[in-house]
Amino acid sequence: MKKLELHWQILIGMLLGILFGFVMTQISWGKEFVNDWIQPLGTIFVKLLKLIAIPLIVASLVKGISDLKDISKFRNIGLRTIATYIVTTVVAITIGLLLVNVLNPGSGISEETVTKLTDTYAGDAGVTSKLEEASRQKDSGPLQFLEDMVPDNALAAMTDNSLMLQVIFFTIFLGISMLLIGEKKAKPLKDFFDSLNYVVLKMVDLIMLMAPYAVFALLAGVVVSSSDPDLLLALLKYAGVVVLGLALMIVFYATVVGLVTKKNPFWFLKEISPAQLLAFSTSSSAATLPVTMERVEEHIGVDQEVASFVLPVGATINMDGTSLYQGVAAVFISQALGFDLTFGNQLTIVLTALLASIGSAAVPGAGMVMLVIVLESIGFPPDKLAIGLALIFAVDRPLDMCRTVVNVTGDATVSMVVAKSVDKLGDPHVEEWDDNYDEVK
Repeated sequence: MKKLELHWQILIGMLLGILFGFVMTQISWGKEFVNDWIQPLGTIFVKLLKLIAIPLIVASLVKGISDLKDISKFRNIGLRTIATYIVTTVVAITIGLLLVNVLNPGSGISEETVTKLTDTYAGDAGVTSKLEEASRQKDSGPLQFLEDMVPDNALAAMTDNSLMLQVIFFTIFLGISMLLIGEKKAKPLKDFFDSLNYVVLKMVDLIMLMAPYAVFALLAGVVVSSSDPDLLLALLKYAGVVVLGLALMIVFYATVVGLVTKKNPFWFLKEISPAQLLAFSTSSSAATLPVTMERVEEHIGVDQEVASFVLPVGATINMDGTSLYQGVAAVFISQALGFDLTFGNQLTIVLTALLASIGSAAVPGAGMVMLVIVLESIGFPPDKLAIGLALIFAVDRPLDMCRTVVNVTGDATVSMVVAKSVDKLGDPHVEEWDDNYDEVK
């Protein structure tokens, strides 16, 4: 019997997890059972992915840069990557703003619903923590992001997944320095990182063996901890606008892949689907990064020289789904609370959301922090910020899952576009976890 493809296994795991979660919500002890005995399996899986994220970035990026043998090639890839990411982010924000202005979801929110949502979530620890974090970021200087990019201790940066940009900076610095000392002197170090890269990619293959079971656990946990269904229904129109915008972004990516790389868009979506499904389950671009890199390099055929730079940078600064959500959420909150937006305000949203996406951490819930900064940029009353966040907090987690899918798909798309532009898009070369098993068993 032919083995079921990985994306189908993960999809079945997700559906069974959602179904199991709903069944458990109907049982008095169900939520406690899921939290104690099921959810930990998903948490372990996410931890394993995060465990190898930084070693993979370091190994693959050093290998990628050292394989170039020419700094100008690296500069060429870097500039194309940043430019393409900016374009896709602007497209995402524009789609979001067009949809929210045309469909006007905020007009359907009654005053009673606003009051109920405010009473439920305005004092929530999740909301207050987001406001505090946004306040800290707002008070920082204009070049703070550059300052934050440079670590004062490379090893310390490698112990914290939220400092991925610092790790990328150090690794690029190391890779360029290796090029400058000459191939002969750099060879021992290059051989080490080459070997480490192969080992970490094999670890990805092994971790993915538990993916179907892990997404079952993660989705069951999400369902049993979901918010009041009545409040979710009240925000259905807003959530629908966000999901429609995100779906249009996926269509945009598929179109770009078809037109620019001449690859079949449906083939692209099929090959990247395991990463998309994990992004949905984990709500984290950083946790999904090892899988994204494995799919893009082995299953799509992007050369490691390109993928090793484009994807880690993308997981850190390319937040198309988050940017689209920020545009929709900012206008929706303004509509619901009667705050009139001018055309100039909407242009400000585009610019602020673009800049905010660069600083948005690749972790669950980071988009909300950036939303506060976007709202403050258009002069939204500070005393109503908590109410604004409370309005959308109930559906933030499921929407976070959806926008992470878009973030990951955008990273994969840009890696293909950049690879095609520098003639580094080749044929897939799939490696399985048991390729060398017969030799060691």
